Amino acid sequence: MAWQSPISPGISWYEATVPDRPAYPAMDGSRQTSVAVIGGGFTGLQAALNLARHGIDVTLIEAHRIADGASGRNGGQLGTGQRWWPEEAEAELGLERSRALFAMAENAKRHLLDFARNHAIDIDFMPGHLSVSHKPAYEKDYRENARILAERYDYPHLRFMERAETVERTGSSFYHFGNRDAGTGHIHPMKLAVGLARVAAASGVALFEQTPATDIRTVEGKVVITTPNGTITAEKALIACNGHIGRLEPVTARHVMPIRSFIGATRVLGDHPDVIPGNESISDSRFVVRYFRKSRDGRLLFGGREAYTADNPADMDGPIRRQIAEIYPALKDVEIDYAWGGSVGITMSRRPSVKEVMPNVMSVGGYSGHGVMLSNYCGKLYADMVAGKTTELDMLAEMKIPAFPGGPGFRPLLLFVALSWYALRDRF
Repeated sequence: MAWQSPISPGISWYEATVPDRPAYPAMDGSRQTSVAVIGGGFTGLQAALNLARHGIDVTLIEAHRIADGASGRNGGQLGTGQRWWPEEAEAELGLERSRALFAMAENAKRHLLDFARNHAIDIDFMPGHLSVSHKPAYEKDYRENARILAERYDYPHLRFMERAETVERTGSSFYHFGNRDAGTGHIHPMKLAVGLARVAAASGVALFEQTPATDIRTVEGKVVITTPNGTITAEKALIACNGHIGRLEPVTARHVMPIRSFIGATRVLGDHPDVIPGNESISDSRFVVRYFRKSRDGRLLFGGREAYTADNPADMDGPIRRQIAEIYPALKDVEIDYAWGGSVGITMSRRPSVKEVMPNVMSVGGYSGHGVMLSNYCGKLYADMVAGKTTELDMLAEMKIPAFPGGPGFRPLLLFVALSWYALRDRF
């Protein structure tokens, strides 16, 4: 039977298709280490693995199981660039900095795919991505995006699709036009996370599951992390909890907010070959984005239910099926074999939050739905930074990420109101 995560509702299709997911022990007793990593997702695992490869002693703790958070439950789409379009960043940061951030994201893409290839991890990579518009008013923006990427960012892989091609490639008449990106694709995230953990353990990382951090502080220049069965004393620490920071560390909690996203996996659609016939991943132009793709075995994986609290809903199938039916009316009664949810860590600016939150303690997260590539790469960059290298992580650390206003009790309410407004705007 597949593992049921205690922090995320539903058993995912990912979990059901990784039957050999290994377990790691809980930490029992106190430890001393050079670097402690809190969080067993992509960021934490890549950081720990690359620290070990630099010859640095590292201990990683995960409150539940490796990849129980967003790293093992996400939409699996790689995308291109950062969370915002390059021309948006260019308007604020200038062309040089925007190009550097775009190049960083391309480096992240290469790092992920090279890592899986070099370690023979079958991540179900399938090429291609379609960014499609649910409003005709966005046509100029989409056309300009394709032109700008080719002319100013040396990225020739993305091109504009007229309506007829968009209908053919999506298998739906719902969207007006879009851009097709042949330079990216989508993966099975749980397979990557499980493979990454295995490589980390084999490289000498001390991995502990079912070991939550209950407190972190610096004492006489050392970082002291409290867990239920002992403490970790370290020279440095990385907080890689993303949307599951809770009340562990207040600076991160003010800058990274969890929102719930939900995904359904339909039955195998062998009788609907017109649905995404090219097997690309798809995301749309809504602020509350809908994202969907076909799995290697031919299921439609559809995500994006609008929910902005940490609650676990009693019914996940119904809202997901209604969204599917809006785009694919022939699938209005399709069986949903798996439905699951998870917390996405977002920031106010939709840019990653990279901060030293106390002496010798760095917090990295807030990828805002664009984290499959960036989380893996940022983990590696953190390790390189600790090893004394100058890295692209400095660009993210220099960005001014505003905090969410209000205290812990008020912030979720404010976020709910704001995102509900955007969801309403998406409908008109």
